[in-house]
Amino acid sequence: MTKTAARSAAEEALLDAAERLLVDVGYARITTRALAEEAGVNHGLVHYYFGSNENLLVRALERFTERLIARQRDLYEAEGPFVDKWRTAMLYLLSEDVTYEKIWVELQALAWNHPEIREQLARVNAEWRAVLTDALREPHRELGIEMPLDALVSLVMTFNIGIMVERLGDIENGHRELLDWIDEWLSS
Repeated sequence: MTKTAARSAAEEALLDAAERLLVDVGYARITTRALAEEAGVNHGLVHYYFGSNENLLVRALERFTERLIARQRDLYEAEGPFVDKWRTAMLYLLSEDVTYEKIWVELQALAWNHPEIREQLARVNAEWRAVLTDALREPHRELGIEMPLDALVSLVMTFNIGIMVERLGDIENGHRELLDWIDEWLSS
């Protein structure tokens, strides 16, 4: 069955609304009516198209993630030294607004009590891990990093999440210094 243009437009409006509301009020304060009002559609469409608010919120995360993962893959697949790619990735992490971070952390909190959402978020996490595994495979070998590649990927993932969570709390103490130290180490 092919989606109509009207359905596609309504779904996109709901996904956009979900992103905005996750950032502005957090998942705990998002209702079906608030999603529909923000999107400018009938509230019955939330459940008709997505099954539940939670499914809509997770789909919004997946859509947002797809854009960022495509950007990261392009970055790491481009020609050039790894250190330059790392610097660009860290600029993205520190200089962009916290929209993605807020969406990711809000949905992590939602998933703590919803196993079906945890499964969906685990798939998103696996996509990020795959990007980092591909990106770090060659530098891991070239730099002679002695920890297993999977451990290095986990270290970078938790490092990024730590920075994301602290940024959401307006904490940036030591971030620049840590990144400068890593940059110097990678450059040596």
